[in-house]
Amino acid sequence: MDTNTNQSPASSIKKNILVTGGGGFLGHAIVQQLLDKGHRVVSFSRCTHPDLDTLDVPQLSGDIADADAVKDAVRGMDAVFHVAAKAGVWGALEDYHRPNVIGTRNVISACRSSRVPMLIYTSSPSVVFDGGDMQGVDESVPYPAHYHAPYPQTKAMAEQAVLAAADDTLKTVALRPHLIWGPQDNHLVPRIIARADSLRRVGGGENRVDTIYVDNAARAHVLAMAALEKNPAVSGRAYFISDDNPIGLWEMVDRILNAGDKPPLTKTVSPRAAYWIGTLMEWVYRTFGISGEPRMTRFVARELATSHWFDISAAKRDLGYTADISIEEGMKRLKTWLTESSSLSP
Repeated sequence: MDTNTNQSPASSIKKNILVTGGGGFLGHAIVQQLLDKGHRVVSFSRCTHPDLDTLDVPQLSGDIADADAVKDAVRGMDAVFHVAAKAGVWGALEDYHRPNVIGTRNVISACRSSRVPMLIYTSSPSVVFDGGDMQGVDESVPYPAHYHAPYPQTKAMAEQAVLAAADDTLKTVALRPHLIWGPQDNHLVPRIIARADSLRRVGGGENRVDTIYVDNAARAHVLAMAALEKNPAVSGRAYFISDDNPIGLWEMVDRILNAGDKPPLTKTVSPRAAYWIGTLMEWVYRTFGISGEPRMTRFVARELATSHWFDISAAKRDLGYTADISIEEGMKRLKTWLTESSSLSP
């Protein structure tokens, strides 16, 4: 007699699954965990990734904003994990709208035309960030009337489209992981370490934030698929997910610096000064058409000076989510990876 009450017969069936952005930081972790459960996984990205070749994962290359390419990729799938997105704190709205909004609409349409029953979408807590502190808020917090950058604005539009698409034929769910980090990170960790000599704390350092180790974030996505199968009430909902351990933002930065053998931060700048520096840099970049990303923007200044941590009770209750890997254990793994990576560098 099977005594495992946490897994329904449906959830044990091996599936054909598409992961958009499967070669990215989070996407790759999701692919790995799906493979570990015996599912057949295909990745859809702008380019191919050698790491997925080593896993024998079929890779489809295409533009997420190309409806026909997305439709071809989705055909025959039992579930889609839509992870691909353009992230960043700077740029023109149209540059974010095309992949994040049009691309997501294409995924929804393709799921419908191919009768894919489940869509798991990677959103962001920034979709509800209004520029102020967010301390222990849950999913009832509304979308703000105004956004300070195109990334959260377009991610909010995409999330709303995914949730609105939920019906009897297509079950959807959106997950909101905050500050994903860990080995193989190609965004947050490298940026912090590369700027170690010039970084400044913004404010007095009291602001706490949620983070999430990459394997915890991937596990939440896999759990969300299982939950969609078992509980129809999950469909059409968004969930905050985190390491369930709010930490001082600058303590977290110092821990990452330590993992990279860098000294902790000692210099500070006031939130007001950071905001006006961001305002000035935005004006300079726009006025003179400078390429790249400013070192400071108004959006970043507000993010660095405020608290953002969230009540993840709903994810625990509905998805069965727990943060299996602690920040301490994650830091050990990160340090090992950084040490090994630096030893392989020329």
